[in-house]
Amino acid sequence: MSRSPLVALFPEASFGAALNCVGIAQKLRQMGATPVFICHSGFTGVFAEYGFKEYHLPPPERRSSDAIEDYWQGFITTHLPHFDLDPMAQLPTYVAPTWQAIVDTVVAAEDGLTALLDRIRPDAILLDNVIMFPAVANAGCPWVRVVSCAETEIPDPNVPPYLSGLSPDDTAGRERFEKAYLTHTRAAQKRYNDFRKAHGLSALPAGLFLESSPTLNLLLAPSAARYERADPLPKDRFVYLEGCVREETRFDAPFMPVDHAPLVYMSFGSLGSIDTDLIGRMIDVFATLPVRFLVNVGGFLEAYSRVPDNVYLGSWFPQPSVVAESDLFIHHGGNNSFCEALYYGVPSLVMPYCWDGHDNAQRTDALGFGRRFDRSAWSPDELRSAIIALLDDAAMRQRLAEIARGMQAEPGTERAARAVMDALEAGRPMA
Repeated sequence: MSRSPLVALFPEASFGAALNCVGIAQKLRQMGATPVFICHSGFTGVFAEYGFKEYHLPPPERRSSDAIEDYWQGFITTHLPHFDLDPMAQLPTYVAPTWQAIVDTVVAAEDGLTALLDRIRPDAILLDNVIMFPAVANAGCPWVRVVSCAETEIPDPNVPPYLSGLSPDDTAGRERFEKAYLTHTRAAQKRYNDFRKAHGLSALPAGLFLESSPTLNLLLAPSAARYERADPLPKDRFVYLEGCVREETRFDAPFMPVDHAPLVYMSFGSLGSIDTDLIGRMIDVFATLPVRFLVNVGGFLEAYSRVPDNVYLGSWFPQPSVVAESDLFIHHGGNNSFCEALYYGVPSLVMPYCWDGHDNAQRTDALGFGRRFDRSAWSPDELRSAIIALLDDAAMRQRLAEIARGMQAEPGTERAARAVMDALEAGRPMA
């Protein structure tokens, strides 16, 4: 292109997707593009902090930004008990209501997003979400799908069902889960397909809410964790990334009395921090170990009145920089955390509670990247033993170091940005 291409990045309203896109945008900017972000009002300032222009989706009529944020916090709080259920039991209790809420979000955003895209007039749109917004498909420019959930999001006979937490060889479990998934998502998907058709898009097959891009699809699936697909994805439209780790500010760990002890970082993502009771139980266990702990508690710092000397709480951490300095990462299995742990060769203790966390927890356990651990059904002794065992596993650390060297030799952010620039220069089809 003869001018700097304007690339609009539109991540879903979660920090995992948002910060993956920051990493890609950083490299796009270095390659001469002009990245801008479209974001929900609750993410105001997140992208500006990294030097990117933000365009904010207007809240739906009669609903303020604060009301929308309160709605989602209330939604998650209501569903906290369901996070203790297995993936099959979560289908009617959590997954189906969540898909309904996601469809609500798409419907409410459509008019404002259409107007915003008409105003921005980007040369390309990067959509990091689990659902298609008709305004994106109808914007008149190429759109790129970013798959920042687990690779299971794109179906294949050899890949376990999305959100199932199953192993690839569990054929009986697969059949049961797929049947139940279609049953429980049918109502939301029908409503969504009706909305698509009303905006000029074709209906999607049962169970799907997002099609592949005809231009480019980016999968945050490190080679060490990839599945052997029965139907390989076309290389001209599907690009695998070795994670997507952004450039972040340096982090210096605060002083704690056990200053030379191992460092453990814990974060349960933008949803998991709401479960202050669980995190409080874990902090009580942390107090009994000769280990330093950094704990991301989101916006709930005031919920913790007694903090032991070897534990430091924060509302936000520059996660890649922290993980790089850590000896163990305790997380919920979000794909961002899963990939960052591998990128820096750090063992994981994965405590999944929903969505693709189940899939990444299974992969962590099966491939020796760490250990899957039940979210709440554990005793203090069991949690202590799991942490100590992972900190002491030298063989696991050596294997992870080899994986990290391979991933760092081919950064996913750079490969993603290059693929986007190549697609723009080649003038690939828009739809």
